[in-house]
Amino acid sequence: MAEGPKTQMPARRKARKRALDVLYEADLRDLPPRQVLTAYLERIAKPHPDHLDYTIGLVEGVAENLDRVDELIASYAEGWTIDRMPVVDRNLARIAVYELLYEADIDDPVAITEAVELAKQMSTDDSPRFLNGILGRIAEFATR
Repeated sequence: MAEGPKTQMPARRKARKRALDVLYEADLRDLPPRQVLTAYLERIAKPHPDHLDYTIGLVEGVAENLDRVDELIASYAEGWTIDRMPVVDRNLARIAVYELLYEADIDDPVAITEAVELAKQMSTDDSPRFLNGILGRIAEFATR
């Protein structure tokens, strides 16, 4: 069945989008992601949506493993330093790399596709291809 314009965004994609919002704000404001997450959770309506648990897991997972995640991104981002990447791309990469390394129930192609799809909506025209390339290389590394 074809998806129409009224089709709702899948729950995990919503969770990734919310995690991106939090990580983006933390990155721009140079604040700890958990601090921004706490403020975010206080602002949103209750009862919290079901996908919020996955959002929290992503933000906390990225925050806890940020050094390792950034190290991988930096080493596989050919011709780019992590600081030169657009903020959206950097944080989409962080979410996807976290999923590639630490979320066993998320298939690698799903983590990569989700990052690419969000980049199509929220970043530059070059971002989907850039993220697909870097995440593909990291996924190859992670499965060795």
